[in-house]
Amino acid sequence: MSVNTTSGDVVVSTLEEQFKKAPALPSNAVSIMVSVTPWIALVFGILGLFASLAGLGLGAMLGPILAMTGSPMQAGGTVIYFVFALVSSVLMLAAVPGLLSRKMSGWKLLFWSEVVSIVASLLSFSVSGLLMTVVFAAIAFYLLFQIKSHYK
Repeated sequence: MSVNTTSGDVVVSTLEEQFKKAPALPSNAVSIMVSVTPWIALVFGILGLFASLAGLGLGAMLGPILAMTGSPMQAGGTVIYFVFALVSSVLMLAAVPGLLSRKMSGWKLLFWSEVVSIVASLLSFSVSGLLMTVVFAAIAFYLLFQIKSHYK
């Protein structure tokens, strides 16, 4: 590891090594993905921002009730989930300018948005959702690493 390598770069390169083994998408599909990714990030970032804020407000109202009915873990898990979802949405929105100008900084923000989203799903204390989280994470990282070479 070089002096300028951060732990974040290590995470990215470790995952990249795993996803390099997957079959590559056709170049025209990758080009289309690179073109639409900023707009998808913008739409889902805005939707996620509003949903997270609404969820935090609803969680603040219902949290005490859930805690009194014997579900403090669920109440706490809900708030934690929406805080992480909010952070993920903000990262996604912050990625849009970099994605539009095809900068690596935009790609990295989108990458970390996905990591935070996965952590949110894992912290939501949903065992049944674990398999779906793993499947969607694998798909998201596969697609992210397919387009990474287009960002400098």
